[in-house]
Amino acid sequence: MKYLMFVAAILGCLRLSAQDGGPEWKNASKSSEAYAAYRGKLTVPPYGLAKVKALIDKTPYAEDDSSPLSNKDYMGLSLREKFTYHMIHAEISAQNCDVRPPIQDEEKKIFGQMADGFNESVWSDRQSKFMISNRDSVMALIKESTDRSKRMGANYKMAIVEINGREMIPYIIEVYNRDQKDRDLLTLLMLLMKNNEYKPFMASQSFRKLYGENADYQSYIDFNKGNEDLIIKRATDYYNTIGK
Repeated sequence: MKYLMFVAAILGCLRLSAQDGGPEWKNASKSSEAYAAYRGKLTVPPYGLAKVKALIDKTPYAEDDSSPLSNKDYMGLSLREKFTYHMIHAEISAQNCDVRPPIQDEEKKIFGQMADGFNESVWSDRQSKFMISNRDSVMALIKESTDRSKRMGANYKMAIVEINGREMIPYIIEVYNRDQKDRDLLTLLMLLMKNNEYKPFMASQSFRKLYGENADYQSYIDFNKGNEDLIIKRATDYYNTIGK
Protein backbone atom coordinates (compact mmCIF):
# COMPACT_ATOMS: atom_id res chain seq x y z
CA MET A 1 0.00 0.00 0.00
CA LYS A 2 2.79 2.42 0.90
CA TYR A 3 4.52 1.63 -2.39
CA LEU A 4 1.34 2.32 -4.38
CA MET A 5 0.90 5.69 -2.65
CA PHE A 6 4.52 6.57 -3.45
CA VAL A 7 4.08 5.63 -7.13
CA ALA A 8 0.89 7.71 -7.35
CA ALA A 9 2.71 10.71 -5.91
CA ILE A 10 5.58 10.34 -8.39
CA LEU A 11 3.19 10.05 -11.34
CA GLY A 12 1.45 13.20 -10.17
CA CYS A 13 4.77 15.02 -10.10
CA LEU A 14 5.64 13.80 -13.58
CA ARG A 15 2.31 15.08 -14.93
CA LEU A 16 2.92 18.48 -13.34
CA SER A 17 6.42 18.58 -14.77
CA ALA A 18 5.16 17.75 -18.25
CA GLN A 19 2.52 20.47 -18.04
CA ASP A 20 4.85 23.15 -16.72
CA GLY A 21 7.76 22.42 -19.05
CA GLY A 22 11.33 22.54 -17.85
CA PRO A 23 14.88 21.60 -18.77
CA GLU A 24 15.28 19.40 -21.81
CA TRP A 25 15.16 15.74 -20.82
CA LYS A 26 18.17 13.75 -21.99
CA ASN A 27 18.80 10.20 -20.87
CA ALA A 28 22.06 9.60 -19.07
CA SER A 29 24.58 6.97 -20.13
CA LYS A 30 24.50 3.52 -18.56
CA SER A 31 27.62 4.30 -16.52
CA SER A 32 26.10 7.55 -15.29
CA GLU A 33 22.85 5.80 -14.34
CA ALA A 34 24.76 3.09 -12.49
CA TYR A 35 26.76 5.63 -10.51
CA ALA A 36 23.59 7.59 -9.66
CA ALA A 37 22.08 4.42 -8.21
CA TYR A 38 25.32 3.73 -6.33
CA ARG A 39 25.34 7.23 -4.80
CA GLY A 40 21.81 6.90 -3.44
CA LYS A 41 22.15 3.41 -1.99
CA LEU A 42 21.59 2.99 1.75
CA THR A 43 23.56 0.86 4.16
CA VAL A 44 21.10 -1.20 6.19
CA PRO A 45 22.17 -1.78 9.81
CA PRO A 46 21.66 -5.30 11.19
CA TYR A 47 20.65 -4.30 14.73
CA GLY A 48 17.13 -5.62 15.37
CA LEU A 49 16.39 -5.26 11.67
CA ALA A 50 13.49 -7.73 11.45
CA LYS A 51 11.80 -6.19 14.51
CA VAL A 52 12.22 -2.64 13.21
CA LYS A 53 10.93 -3.51 9.73
CA ALA A 54 7.85 -5.16 11.23
CA LEU A 55 7.07 -2.03 13.26
CA ILE A 56 7.50 0.21 10.21
CA ASP A 57 5.25 -2.00 8.09
CA LYS A 58 2.40 -1.75 10.60
CA THR A 59 2.69 2.03 11.00
CA PRO A 60 -0.10 3.91 9.17
CA TYR A 61 0.42 7.11 7.23
CA ALA A 62 -0.85 10.28 8.93
CA GLU A 63 -2.90 12.89 7.06
CA ASP A 64 0.30 14.77 6.20
CA ASP A 65 1.84 11.53 4.81
CA SER A 66 4.29 11.29 7.71
CA SER A 67 4.73 7.83 9.21
CA PRO A 68 6.33 7.95 12.67
CA LEU A 69 6.27 5.02 15.04
CA SER A 70 3.99 5.45 18.03
CA ASN A 71 5.75 6.69 21.16
CA LYS A 72 5.12 3.32 22.79
CA ASP A 73 6.76 1.36 19.97
CA TYR A 74 9.59 3.87 19.65
CA MET A 75 10.43 3.90 23.36
CA GLY A 76 10.43 0.10 23.33
CA LEU A 77 13.44 0.08 21.01
CA SER A 78 16.99 -0.23 22.29
CA LEU A 79 19.58 2.37 21.26
CA ARG A 80 20.92 0.09 18.52
CA GLU A 81 17.39 -0.64 17.26
CA LYS A 82 16.61 3.08 17.19
CA PHE A 83 19.75 3.59 15.12
CA THR A 84 18.52 0.99 12.64
CA TYR A 85 15.09 2.63 12.56
CA HIS A 86 16.48 6.07 11.81
CA MET A 87 18.88 4.76 9.16
CA ILE A 88 16.17 2.98 7.15
CA HIS A 89 13.11 5.16 7.78
CA ALA A 90 12.76 8.94 7.69
CA GLU A 91 9.48 9.89 9.36
CA ILE A 92 8.50 13.09 7.53
CA SER A 93 7.19 13.16 3.97
CA ALA A 94 8.84 15.81 1.81
CA GLN A 95 7.35 15.27 -1.65
CA ASN A 96 9.07 17.40 -4.25
CA CYS A 97 7.46 17.83 -7.66
CA ASP A 98 10.56 19.49 -9.09
CA VAL A 99 11.49 16.53 -11.29
CA ARG A 100 15.04 17.05 -12.49
CA PRO A 101 16.41 15.56 -15.71
CA PRO A 102 19.14 12.93 -15.33
CA ILE A 103 22.63 14.23 -14.58
CA GLN A 104 25.05 13.65 -17.43
CA ASP A 105 28.42 11.99 -16.74
CA GLU A 106 27.63 11.74 -13.03
CA GLU A 107 30.54 9.39 -12.42
CA LYS A 108 33.01 12.07 -13.57
CA LYS A 109 31.93 14.70 -11.04
CA ILE A 110 32.43 15.64 -7.38
CA PHE A 111 29.27 17.39 -6.23
CA GLY A 112 28.81 20.04 -3.59
CA GLN A 113 25.83 18.13 -2.19
CA MET A 114 25.49 14.42 -1.50
CA ALA A 115 22.83 12.16 -2.93
CA ASP A 116 19.68 11.98 -0.80
CA GLY A 117 19.14 8.39 0.20
CA PHE A 118 15.55 8.93 1.35
CA ASN A 119 14.26 10.75 -1.76
CA GLU A 120 10.75 11.79 -0.68
CA SER A 121 11.29 11.82 3.11
CA VAL A 122 13.37 13.60 5.75
CA TRP A 123 14.23 12.92 9.37
CA SER A 124 11.85 14.33 11.97
CA ASP A 125 12.92 16.46 14.94
CA ARG A 126 12.67 13.37 17.13
CA GLN A 127 15.06 11.52 14.85
CA SER A 128 17.54 14.38 14.57
CA LYS A 129 17.54 14.90 18.34
CA PHE A 130 18.26 11.22 18.92
CA MET A 131 21.27 11.28 16.60
CA ILE A 132 22.69 14.51 18.03
CA SER A 133 22.19 13.52 21.68
CA ASN A 134 23.74 10.09 21.03
CA ARG A 135 26.37 11.25 18.54
CA ASP A 136 29.24 9.19 20.01
CA SER A 137 27.17 6.02 19.79
CA VAL A 138 25.95 6.94 16.30
CA MET A 139 29.52 7.44 15.08
CA ALA A 140 30.61 4.13 16.63
CA LEU A 141 27.70 2.25 15.05
CA ILE A 142 28.35 3.84 11.65
CA LYS A 143 31.96 2.67 11.82
CA GLU A 144 31.00 -0.81 13.00
CA SER A 145 28.35 -1.26 10.32
CA THR A 146 30.48 0.28 7.55
CA ASP A 147 33.37 -2.05 8.34
CA ARG A 148 31.01 -5.01 8.27
CA SER A 149 29.27 -4.10 4.99
CA LYS A 150 32.31 -2.46 3.31
CA ARG A 151 30.04 0.44 2.34
CA MET A 152 29.15 3.83 3.83
CA GLY A 153 25.71 4.41 2.37
CA ALA A 154 23.97 7.70 1.67
CA ASN A 155 22.09 7.47 4.98
CA TYR A 156 25.29 7.14 6.99
CA LYS A 157 26.88 10.09 5.23
CA MET A 158 23.73 12.15 5.86
CA ALA A 159 23.84 11.20 9.55
CA ILE A 160 27.47 12.32 9.83
CA VAL A 161 26.48 15.74 8.49
CA GLU A 162 23.47 15.83 10.83
CA ILE A 163 25.63 15.28 13.92
CA ASN A 164 28.60 17.30 12.61
CA GLY A 165 30.80 14.23 12.90
CA ARG A 166 34.05 15.98 12.12
CA GLU A 167 35.93 13.57 14.37
CA MET A 168 35.30 10.96 11.68
CA ILE A 169 37.37 12.73 9.00
CA PRO A 170 40.32 10.27 9.18
CA TYR A 171 37.90 7.34 9.01
CA ILE A 172 36.01 8.87 6.07
CA ILE A 173 39.32 9.23 4.21
CA GLU A 174 40.21 5.63 5.10
CA VAL A 175 36.89 4.36 3.72
CA TYR A 176 37.31 6.42 0.56
CA ASN A 177 40.81 5.09 -0.05
CA ARG A 178 39.62 1.48 0.09
CA ASP A 179 38.37 1.69 -3.50
CA GLN A 180 38.20 5.43 -4.33
CA LYS A 181 34.80 4.89 -5.91
CA ASP A 182 32.35 6.86 -3.76
CA ARG A 183 32.99 10.51 -4.56
CA ASP A 184 30.24 11.54 -2.15
CA LEU A 185 32.76 10.75 0.59
CA LEU A 186 34.81 13.64 -0.79
CA THR A 187 31.63 15.73 -0.78
CA LEU A 188 31.11 14.75 2.86
CA LEU A 189 34.59 16.02 3.72
CA MET A 190 33.82 19.34 2.03
CA LEU A 191 30.47 19.68 3.82
CA LEU A 192 32.17 19.16 7.18
CA MET A 193 34.70 21.87 6.33
CA LYS A 194 31.95 24.17 5.06
CA ASN A 195 29.62 23.65 8.03
CA ASN A 196 32.47 24.30 10.44
CA GLU A 197 33.55 27.40 8.47
CA TYR A 198 37.10 26.26 7.82
CA LYS A 199 38.53 29.45 6.34
CA PRO A 200 41.17 28.01 3.97
CA PHE A 201 38.43 25.98 2.30
CA MET A 202 35.89 28.80 2.30
CA ALA A 203 38.42 31.05 0.55
CA SER A 204 39.03 28.51 -2.21
CA GLN A 205 37.84 28.48 -5.80
CA SER A 206 36.21 25.09 -5.17
CA PHE A 207 34.07 26.57 -2.39
CA ARG A 208 32.91 29.45 -4.58
CA LYS A 209 31.96 27.08 -7.39
CA LEU A 210 30.16 24.58 -5.15
CA TYR A 211 28.58 26.83 -2.52
CA GLY A 212 28.73 30.38 -3.86
CA GLU A 213 25.76 32.56 -4.77
CA ASN A 214 25.41 30.96 -8.21
CA ALA A 215 25.68 27.37 -6.96
CA ASP A 216 22.79 24.90 -6.91
CA TYR A 217 22.12 21.30 -5.88
CA GLN A 218 23.95 19.94 -8.93
CA SER A 219 27.03 22.18 -8.77
CA TYR A 220 30.21 20.15 -9.15
CA ILE A 221 33.92 20.15 -9.77
CA ASP A 222 35.59 17.65 -12.07
CA PHE A 223 36.72 14.37 -10.58
CA ASN A 224 40.46 14.14 -11.13
CA LYS A 225 43.54 13.30 -9.11
CA GLY A 226 44.34 16.94 -8.37
CA ASN A 227 40.91 17.73 -6.92
CA GLU A 228 40.81 14.44 -5.03
CA ASP A 229 44.18 15.04 -3.39
CA LEU A 230 43.36 18.66 -2.57
CA ILE A 231 40.09 17.80 -0.83
CA ILE A 232 41.76 15.11 1.27
CA LYS A 233 44.68 17.39 2.17
CA ARG A 234 42.39 20.26 3.19
CA ALA A 235 40.20 17.93 5.25
CA THR A 236 43.27 16.48 6.96
CA ASP A 237 44.62 19.96 7.67
CA TYR A 238 41.24 20.98 9.09
CA TYR A 239 41.06 17.86 11.28
CA ASN A 240 44.48 18.69 12.71
CA THR A 241 43.15 22.06 13.90
CA ILE A 242 40.27 20.70 15.99
CA GLY A 243 40.43 19.49 19.57
CA LYS A 244 40.39 15.73 19.79
